[in-house]
Amino acid sequence: MTAVRLLILALLLAGRLAAQSLTAQNSDFDKIAGDSLPSAPVPMTTVAATTAHPRPKPERVFDKKFFAVMGALGGAESFRYTSRKLVLENEFDAGAPWVTSVPSNQQTIAKDFALYSSEFLAAYEIKKSHSWLPGDRVIRRLWWAYPAAMTAIHIKNAVGNVRTQGPGGCTSIACAQQMQTQ
Repeated sequence: MTAVRLLILALLLAGRLAAQSLTAQNSDFDKIAGDSLPSAPVPMTTVAATTAHPRPKPERVFDKKFFAVMGALGGAESFRYTSRKLVLENEFDAGAPWVTSVPSNQQTIAKDFALYSSEFLAAYEIKKSHSWLPGDRVIRRLWWAYPAAMTAIHIKNAVGNVRTQGPGGCTSIACAQQMQTQ
């Protein structure tokens, strides 16, 4: 459920950013178009001759690849945090001395959301173009490297959490209690 909420929030933020950039582009176009549009129809040959510099195609930061990579990262993070919380709950219930309390859901969600938001923003900033940055084209091509690496790391950690065993190789509380009574 947490992953779904994070994905929805990420999509809402992405939609808002995309709408802001479109609004800015449209307002610039309206200023230019208002001054340069003729008041009467113009033959097609004249229009082709006057438009020597076509507008550059706006860049697309939010595309299918971006949402697929960031969705995979969000799913992997959700899997890791959920499995870790379950391990902590089971260790706390078993009386492990190193687990003094289980963090609340709100605390965990807030921390995890802040982490995912920062990763989402970093990937967005790396993928969009910057005129002041030398080597920008090379950097923009590698925007997916960090999210892909972190996805692999989160999945590896989550699988480790799932495979966590209690003392003596037990995987359930009942088994651990039987080991203590023997």
